[in-house]
Amino acid sequence: MEQAQQNEHKGIESNITSGIHSSYWLDSLQTLQYEPLQEDLETDVVIIGGGMAGVSIAYRLTMLGKKVVLVEDGAIGSGESGRTTAHLVAALDDRYYHLEKVFGKEGIRHIADSHRTAIDTIEQIIQTEGIVCDFERVTGYLFLHPSDKADSLEKEYNATREAGLDVALLDAVPGLPQVGPGLAFANQAQFHPLKYLHGLCNAITANGGKIFTSTKAESIDHTGIVTDQGMRVHASFVVVATNSPVNDKYAIHLKQFAYRTYVIGGLVAKDSIPHALWWDTGDYHTNASIPPYHYVRIQAYDEKHDLLICGGEDHATGLAFAEPITDEERYRHLESWVRGKFNIEEIIYRWSGQVMEPMDSLAYIGRNPGDKDNVFIVTGDSGNGLTHATIAALLIPDLILGQVNPWKKIYDPQRFKYFRSGKTWIKEFAGGLFRYMKEYPYDADVVELSSIQQDEGKIVELGRNKYGIYRDEEDDLHIVSAACTHLSCIIQWNADEKSWDCPCHGSRFTYKGKVINGPANQDLFYYREKAPASHPADK
Repeated sequence: MEQAQQNEHKGIESNITSGIHSSYWLDSLQTLQYEPLQEDLETDVVIIGGGMAGVSIAYRLTMLGKKVVLVEDGAIGSGESGRTTAHLVAALDDRYYHLEKVFGKEGIRHIADSHRTAIDTIEQIIQTEGIVCDFERVTGYLFLHPSDKADSLEKEYNATREAGLDVALLDAVPGLPQVGPGLAFANQAQFHPLKYLHGLCNAITANGGKIFTSTKAESIDHTGIVTDQGMRVHASFVVVATNSPVNDKYAIHLKQFAYRTYVIGGLVAKDSIPHALWWDTGDYHTNASIPPYHYVRIQAYDEKHDLLICGGEDHATGLAFAEPITDEERYRHLESWVRGKFNIEEIIYRWSGQVMEPMDSLAYIGRNPGDKDNVFIVTGDSGNGLTHATIAALLIPDLILGQVNPWKKIYDPQRFKYFRSGKTWIKEFAGGLFRYMKEYPYDADVVELSSIQQDEGKIVELGRNKYGIYRDEEDDLHIVSAACTHLSCIIQWNADEKSWDCPCHGSRFTYKGKVINGPANQDLFYYREKAPASHPADK
């Protein structure tokens, strides 16, 4: 019987997280790891991915009596589930009046019902399993960004009421002096995501499920998986829950786009701010197609302080250079924005995460397009990954068991809503890639090795091949091949998280070439050597 191990977080190279910055969730709880898979197995369902989606699906399947094997190449919650801000909402990142244009009135009722049910399900599981994870029901407040049109709140109020949500139109927003009007969404929630995942894992193994960490599924097909160590898991059903599917080359990745989002955590006096969720409607001056917005919550911290967690300042993954703002400035913008609205003390956390934005703003949950009927995926979190993951735990087991589920059609990964929603998405996708193609990859040949400073990464052309080179603070050069192992797009340096990010489909790699975000599933070639003694930084 596999035994869980608790190891402390040690950074990007430890398989604990997908960035150099640690989130509050990772720092506040020891990491949950299990033994790696060391034998061939046969099971009913194999699940790839140990985040919120994979673990939630595994939990429900074991409760239904299925034999389940879950494999994770890092630790439990080491991907984006450990870098969330953990809002549990039916009030979505995307406006319901926009969703109504794509999915119709019946569609938005299904959307609202599925997210509301997801929150209820999480609460029920917590009660059933006795999981202590700081869960609490809170009210969520949506308020107008200065760049947005005045009638957008009224349109959202009408659409959310049509969808069946409990929402009220307010003149002033509680917790934010001199901010209004706004919408109040009742019965939203928040929790500690890793405490919840640990509780689910305990229940999974108690029910006979098997969990293996530090186990990479190198090959995935309808018969099961083969790990990078040659171990095979033969399964009747396969579920890929890796944030961005690592078993697809094209199908899903042409229908969603990856974004980086930034987070800060600052101390506030204990109980000085009510526990609630706040979001603005988004900055239409920055991006009118997909306006980046700010989002805030409060988390209990210690006897004297709460932690105010604020996120925002999004940009397309691998395309930060296309905007005249550095990663450091994005954190400063977040701090300036939050200090203008809350009485906040010291900023003690900052981290970033990755969001998959689907073409029509709704997750893809169900059978994998173009694959056998026994292969399932969950992706396209659209900023609401925790509830979408729980929806997947309700939908995918029903599909496996051949049961009717009212959400099957609306989340079907094979849907293609181009004519209603694709214009905005294609504009965003193509615009970013055109900037990428025009401005960056072709200047690699003019970058000299000697120009790379300490703690800096650049693309360099050596012998007709492009390489990503990072120079660390001890003057070691970490050299990786610059072609992403997914579809060979040229990677770009992420100075904030010290990673190489692909602007085409969002794959990410450590500076040593280890893949940390799909759709890539293979590491980059990696080599290390000392910087030349004549390097200007050595003088």
